[in-house]
Amino acid sequence: MRDGSARDSSGSAGVTDDVFFDIDLRRVGAAVRRNILGIVAFIVLALVAGVLVTLLMRPQYVATSQVLIEQTTDAIIEGAETQSSVPMQETERFLQTQVDVIQSRSLAERVVEAENLAAREDFYTAQGKDIPQLESLPGTGYGGSEGLARFRRDMATDMVLEGLTATLPIDSRLVSINFQSGDAAIAAELANSIARNFIESNLARKFDSSAYAREFLAQQLEDARNKLEQSEKDLNSFSRAAGLIRISGRGQNADQETTLSVTNETLQQLNSAAAQATADRIAAQNTWEAIESEPIGSIPQVLQNPAYSQLVRERAVAESRLAEERTRHLDEHPNVQALQAQVDQINRQLQQVGTSIKNSVELNYRSVRDRESQIKSQVSEVRDFALDEQDRGVQYNVLKRVAETDRALYNTLLTRFNELSATAGATSNNVSLVDSAQTPRVPSSPSLLLNMLISLLGGVMLAAAFVFLREQFDEVLRTPEDVERKVGIPLLGLIPLVQGGNPAEDLDDPKSPASESYQSLVTNLRYSTGEGIPRTLMVTSAQAGEGKTTSAGKLALEFAELGRKTLLLDADLRRPTLHRKLPNKDQVGFTTVLAGERTIDEVLVRSDNPNLTYMTALPIPPDPASLLASINFNELIADLLTRFDSIVFDAPPMLGLSDAPTIAAHTDAVLIVIDAEKGNRGAVKTALGRLAMVKANVIGAILTKFNPRNVSGEYSYYGTDYYTYESMADER
Repeated sequence: MRDGSARDSSGSAGVTDDVFFDIDLRRVGAAVRRNILGIVAFIVLALVAGVLVTLLMRPQYVATSQVLIEQTTDAIIEGAETQSSVPMQETERFLQTQVDVIQSRSLAERVVEAENLAAREDFYTAQGKDIPQLESLPGTGYGGSEGLARFRRDMATDMVLEGLTATLPIDSRLVSINFQSGDAAIAAELANSIARNFIESNLARKFDSSAYAREFLAQQLEDARNKLEQSEKDLNSFSRAAGLIRISGRGQNADQETTLSVTNETLQQLNSAAAQATADRIAAQNTWEAIESEPIGSIPQVLQNPAYSQLVRERAVAESRLAEERTRHLDEHPNVQALQAQVDQINRQLQQVGTSIKNSVELNYRSVRDRESQIKSQVSEVRDFALDEQDRGVQYNVLKRVAETDRALYNTLLTRFNELSATAGATSNNVSLVDSAQTPRVPSSPSLLLNMLISLLGGVMLAAAFVFLREQFDEVLRTPEDVERKVGIPLLGLIPLVQGGNPAEDLDDPKSPASESYQSLVTNLRYSTGEGIPRTLMVTSAQAGEGKTTSAGKLALEFAELGRKTLLLDADLRRPTLHRKLPNKDQVGFTTVLAGERTIDEVLVRSDNPNLTYMTALPIPPDPASLLASINFNELIADLLTRFDSIVFDAPPMLGLSDAPTIAAHTDAVLIVIDAEKGNRGAVKTALGRLAMVKANVIGAILTKFNPRNVSGEYSYYGTDYYTYESMADER
């Protein structure tokens, strides 16, 4: 046996070598061995529960349909796409959104309505529910036949959502729609119905998304039509009042209108030359004066320019598209910003064209003005008429420009409305059915193998929790570390458990593990005090049956073997045992000395060892505590020490009695015996507390019946090589 110092010097290395991730596997193994029956019981119960649950579970069938979800759609009419395609970086979010739509309550309600599930009793039965009846509604917030119908719809919708799962594999656009039911046919039917209704609802959403745009454009188109009609009426009224004749253009100017003036024709006939000069000057002057301070966009010559008119129409179209995009998106949207840039570019071009025309008008005016000064006297009479007609022409051009603008806006809105009406609902669906669900032939659950694996795992986890909790609350002192850590006293001896055979014979063999352990204990006792082996030593225990009597007898024998005159005194006045080992089973002893009936020399019994003497505890007194307290213990012990070198008191266990504390108060040292199989920390702590109250000198403990197979760490080697070392040497 190794003593405490040897253990302390090597304990750290042994623990470090056998710890894996701060887990002592040998300690775990020892805990498993101690609780093997409970572990097996938990695992067996879990497996039995798994079998019973499997047998009681209702078979469930899962049918699967697959739909393909494309990110973009192909427009049937080119340039008429009304929904923006999903950017590539939004692909994953787009696909996940579609999966969420499949699992949405609105789609489930659509399926319930399409398949009339609320009134189908077979559907409720397949899902393990009873179809609600009118008498089951009180307290649910539903009332009457309409309430029953709503309750059934809500319940059917909930059951559809409970049985529905949609999965989207990574790097795939195929969504699997799974439906679980107790009926294989219903599982396949609903899996297909969900896929079909998802496709139909996707088309409906596309049509609904363009309906708002059509409605908005229709309102804008109506307003543009009314404005165009009014501007045309104003233009015709002014032409009639001003005497202007509107004629359509010819050739390349077929889409433009011109006006004829009766006054100008008359003036040309009367004085062609004068009128021409005057008219040229007046026209040039009026033209320049009219446009000199006017913005480019208000100059008639600019407005009548084909290039400028074309740019005006293009700007109207661009502004119309920009207004339309702004109804859909914010100003930060790329489409809005692109159209705004296009409108800005057209405005710059209009400014450039208008500036050029205005400059040319200015140059023409300067030339005519020089020529007009020569014939000014000839044109004074017709100037007022020409100016008046010019004013009417300006007003006419203003009204004409308003009418043309209204007409361009109306044509743009009409074109867009026609395109939108043609493309509404004509876009190909980006969702298509790939695989229809087939009626499953075998149930998906319950799976006996899976349930058994789960039960086994659960049983192992419960067993592990059981072992962990039991070890945490275990108060048994099994190892030297337990004694020193939980009790706080040094361990002087570690006595192994005798496996089979007769313990007495094992102790008689000086080379047996038990004998070697007691010899090591004696060695430790020699260094436990400053005077060596205590002259008076009391051996006790917290409870009965922990090996104190055997330890006391073996210690007394070992002391005698060392040449010390030793007395083994049976101080257990309640359950004495020493007399049973003597030839005279009725040999009186310690009790008679305490009672004053015999002297010490009369009750001493010699043993086979000349240095060892016995004193029994017979006869058993009626009140041991009073008897022990009635004498002067110090005088008795002093008398015994005149005859012996060492006195070993085989004291009774503590057990809440006062016998052992009374004896301990008068001895040099006390040795506590702890059973490694049942020694309780609480009992030992209580015993030590009682001994501390009488100021007893507890020098250490003995751990008996130590089984190295029940512990871990370095002490596990006690069961293998250590105690076979000497026997192997003898065999060699």
